[in-house]
Amino acid sequence: MITVEFNRLGIKPGFKILDIGSGPGRHTAAAYQHEKVTAIGADLSFSDLTEAKKRLEYHDDLGFHGGGTWGLTTADITGLPFRDSFFDAVICSEVMEHIPDDSKAAEELARIVKPGCVLAVSVPRFWPEKICWALSDDYFNANQGHVRIYKKNQIKDKFTSLGLEYIGSHHAHSLHSPYWWLKCFFGPTKQGVPSVELYHRFLVWDIMKKPAITKLLDRLLNPVMGKSLVLYFRK
Repeated sequence: MITVEFNRLGIKPGFKILDIGSGPGRHTAAAYQHEKVTAIGADLSFSDLTEAKKRLEYHDDLGFHGGGTWGLTTADITGLPFRDSFFDAVICSEVMEHIPDDSKAAEELARIVKPGCVLAVSVPRFWPEKICWALSDDYFNANQGHVRIYKKNQIKDKFTSLGLEYIGSHHAHSLHSPYWWLKCFFGPTKQGVPSVELYHRFLVWDIMKKPAITKLLDRLLNPVMGKSLVLYFRK
């Protein structure tokens, strides 16, 4: 499930691309498919990095890459171990809502991206996320510790105040919003709920098969109920 639109990042051969908060490496692997790039995934979770390693090695085995290189490292977004202006593109997808000191995290992201290059940041959209919080007191803890809900201008201003130029945004994953509402209604950690399991199977089918009808439906519904808000900034 890819949240960021890579065509907005201006990727060229030789780019160094960071996926911070990479989890199991979805965006790292997607970046690795571009021609002769260096794709770096960074996360605090060693188990997630282990899964990302398996994913990237699978891409190597299939030759499903652009002929570049990849790497993985543990890193804290509030103290990144990279030089100033080091990366040609930075992706930070569904991370900022987890970080207590989000101002420091924003400063670090702005620090490591090169002048003229693009930073992509995604967070849960305000109103779908608000419904999740209203339906379940456990949601923000069960979903790996959400500590805030952003309105668009709040997250936008967080980065433009650091001198980055806002260059656009969109919403993503509208078909995932009802799934999380169902999970929260029945309990975010409760297992064996038929309606939740059925919807989950539908989402897996959609991700794997990519049928035209659900792709169209998702695109039509994203402006209304897309679960993620994705913003793009240029340094």
